Amino acid sequence: MKTFKTTWHNIRRSPYQAFAAVLVMTLTFLFISFFTFLLYGSSKAISYFESRPQVTAFFRNEVKQADIDNLKNELMVTNKVASSKFVSKQDALKIYREQNKNDPLLLELVTADILPASLEISTIKIEDLSAINKQLLESPLVSEVVFQKDVVSVLTSWTNALRSIGLGLIIVLSLVSIFIMVIIIGVKISQKKSDIEIMRLIGAGGWYIRWPFIFEGISYGVVGAILGWLISAGALWYFTPSLSAFLKGMPIFPIPLIFFLGLLGAEILVAIILGTLSSFLAVLRYLK
Repeated sequence: MKTFKTTWHNIRRSPYQAFAAVLVMTLTFLFISFFTFLLYGSSKAISYFESRPQVTAFFRNEVKQADIDNLKNELMVTNKVASSKFVSKQDALKIYREQNKNDPLLLELVTADILPASLEISTIKIEDLSAINKQLLESPLVSEVVFQKDVVSVLTSWTNALRSIGLGLIIVLSLVSIFIMVIIIGVKISQKKSDIEIMRLIGAGGWYIRWPFIFEGISYGVVGAILGWLISAGALWYFTPSLSAFLKGMPIFPIPLIFFLGLLGAEILVAIILGTLSSFLAVLRYLK
C-alpha cells in the first residue's frame, strides 16, 4: 500500500510529465485499436466475398441436365469447391424479373428460353479459383465463365499490405513510447535523488525504492491503453451507421461486444508490459 501511495504522490508532483507520458501511450493504443478494427473489418469483408459465388459458368442451350450434374460432380471431387448452386432457366427468369420488376417493357422482351442455365461456385481457398475457372473453360458444356477473382484478390492483397505496414508502425510507436517513458521516468528519478539518498541512509532496500517508479510506468501505460480504447471504440460506435450504409449490407457491423472487451484486455496486458519495460529500463539507467 505504501508503494502505491508513493506512486500516486510522484504522479501528482509532476502532472505535466504525467500528462505527456499518458498522451504518448494513448496515441500508441489509439492507433493499435484503429488498426485492429481495420483488420477485423477487412477479414470479415474477405470472408463475405469468399462466401459469395466467385465463378459462374453459363451453359449452352442444348446441354442436358445429366451432363450438368456430371460436371458438378467432377468439380466436387476436386475438394476445392466449398459450395455450388445450379440456376435453371426458370430460376434465371425469376431473378431477371425481380431485378427489372419496375420496367414492364424489359419483362415482356425476355423469356426463359433465351436465358442460359448456370452454375454458381464458391471455392474453399482463393488460390483454387484459377484451377476451377480453367476446368470450366475447358468443358464443352460451358459457353461463358464469369470469374470474379479480382475483388477478393485485391482485397486480400490490401489486407496483407495493411497488416505488414500496421505491424511495422505499431513496433515503431511502441519503441518511441518506451523511449519517451524512459526519459520521463528518468527525469523524475533525477529530481528525487536527494530523497532517494535519504531513503538509502535509513536502510531502504533497492527494490523498495524502485517499485514506485515501476508502478508509475505501468499506471501511465494502463491509463493510456484505456483512453485509447475508449476514443477508438467511441469513434467506431459513432460512425457505425454511416459505415454500414456505405458497405451496403456487408455483415461487418455490429462488432460483437466480446471482441471489444477482448481487445481492451489485450491492450491492458500490452500496456503493463510496455510500462514495466520502460520504467525498468529507466531504473537501471538512472537509479544505480
